[in-house]
Amino acid sequence: MRNKIILVLLLLPFTSLAQQFDSLHATIIEPALGKQRVVYQKPKPFSFITNIPRDVARFSGQSFKRKNFSNLALIAGSTALLLLTDQAINNTVHDVLDDHRVISTERFSPIFQLNIGGKKTNFGKVPKNINTALYDLGQGSSAMFMAAGFFLVGKIKKDNRALQTASQLTEAFIALGLGTQVMKYVTGRENPSASTARGGRWRPFPKWSDFQNDKTKYDAFPSGHLSTFVSAVTIISQNYPEKKWIAPLGYSIAGLCGLAMINNGVHWASDFPLGFALGYGFGKFISKRSHFTIIP
Repeated sequence: MRNKIILVLLLLPFTSLAQQFDSLHATIIEPALGKQRVVYQKPKPFSFITNIPRDVARFSGQSFKRKNFSNLALIAGSTALLLLTDQAINNTVHDVLDDHRVISTERFSPIFQLNIGGKKTNFGKVPKNINTALYDLGQGSSAMFMAAGFFLVGKIKKDNRALQTASQLTEAFIALGLGTQVMKYVTGRENPSASTARGGRWRPFPKWSDFQNDKTKYDAFPSGHLSTFVSAVTIISQNYPEKKWIAPLGYSIAGLCGLAMINNGVHWASDFPLGFALGYGFGKFISKRSHFTIIP
């Protein structure tokens, strides 16, 4: 099962190319559009970095517009409700998964390691149990593997849609990675594995050295793992709307990833609404930019 999930993710860039292609004009002919042609513009070099300040500013401004107040209320309300039941949910998930012999301990073999600043840093992991496999899907390496796949396909096939997807995946990974780290620092919530109170203590704005050296005491809220994975699913499904299976499969895996993170003591359930909203909202925002034109 674990290997099948990983295989599906790795094959996403290639299975998404099942359409007619006109390499001369870098145009994708969409079957669903009949005789219309959808032309995707080639992303500018390093646009996945240069677009971040503008996109973050516009996304933040749009999020707080009156029309989105209902969405903000839903995020806040669901987070508040889960905060009241976090410990009970945590205990229940552990009990149920223990009964089904789902091991919570993270077990893996690193693909390779580098010594950075005196610390061993893993680059790529081969999971050794299902919980680790699901948890690792939310790490940035998954999004970057997918981005690399789309980039290679885009270069080989001269497919601008794949290149745009790769650029957007990279942009979301960087922007959400930085953004969620700032939010974690601001809120300073304990992980379940290190909790000293029911639901975990909150220590806003800890010393930077403490935040860096003892992450489990400060980095639960919100879930950066979930936001990264959800943004990847959203970007791919928005760029390949004819592939109806991407969204339901991807968001289902995101739910399983959430259970795995509760099981291994990394997150509380209330860390997820904002994490999901950030990933979905930012992924949809950057993938809806004017990247293509329709030619009758």
